[in-house]
Amino acid sequence: MTQLATQLTAKYGRSFETRNLRRMMQFSEQFPDFEIVSPLATQLSWAHIVEVLPLKTNEAQLYYLKETIHRRISKYGLRELISRKAYERKEIANTQISDLSKVPLDTFKDPYLFDILGLKDDYLEAAIIRELEKFILEFGKGFSFVERQKRMIIDGNDYHLDLLMFNRCLNRLVAIELKQSVFEAVDEGQMRLYLKWLNRYERQPHENEPIGLILCASGSREKIELMEMDKVGIMVAEYWTALPPKVEFEQKIRRILSEARQQAEERKALSNGTVLLKPVPVEELKDTEEKTRE
Repeated sequence: MTQLATQLTAKYGRSFETRNLRRMMQFSEQFPDFEIVSPLATQLSWAHIVEVLPLKTNEAQLYYLKETIHRRISKYGLRELISRKAYERKEIANTQISDLSKVPLDTFKDPYLFDILGLKDDYLEAAIIRELEKFILEFGKGFSFVERQKRMIIDGNDYHLDLLMFNRCLNRLVAIELKQSVFEAVDEGQMRLYLKWLNRYERQPHENEPIGLILCASGSREKIELMEMDKVGIMVAEYWTALPPKVEFEQKIRRILSEARQQAEERKALSNGTVLLKPVPVEELKDTEEKTRE
């Protein structure tokens, strides 16, 4: 390898040093399908490719590369996207989506990271409007702002939706409600009312049905799972106003994703009439063994 690198470097330049040759071999092993590689190679630099090579799954690598193309971001922007666990947070949100869901896959994330808004004691909605561009970037491609405090008159009473957005890729309105507290079951009823109104009075003939996102400071994942709101076009996600230290953040996202996937598997198994056995933590097994000896 070293000898080959020396020869290639002498002939073609520094791009063929030993380190880069190893990366090229790694890339060829991880991306063997030419039909996938060809369009990526025409739109991305080698620096972009290098950033995703350490990722553990091909799905995550492709997600970040496609996001880079859609958003037209630099390698530093890609590095930031990876460090903020955009793929994992998308996967956590996707675990809410069932076969009968009205919410398309990969539309939302969970949690949303609003540390970018510089929140202190500010009201969340005001901070979002002040830093609207950063807010939309956190949501991802296709989203655009439509209106704040969308007024709806129902039975002579005024109702106000916190944020109304539009997603060009999905061709539909997206209603967003902000809850600076724990998610409650009554929040679903409010959002369903807003979606019905938007569908009747605001939706254009060429558009798909509106969907909704309830953003809350915290939420019970079991409660959200039991309510199956995705079937009526509603998703729930937490928002974090501050990021924990890097290692703690990565561990927390990994744990949430693992638990969310486990719940999704259990839900699917129950619908098929199958019973899944949950793994017993090692600590509990040790306690049981000690009690048995006694």
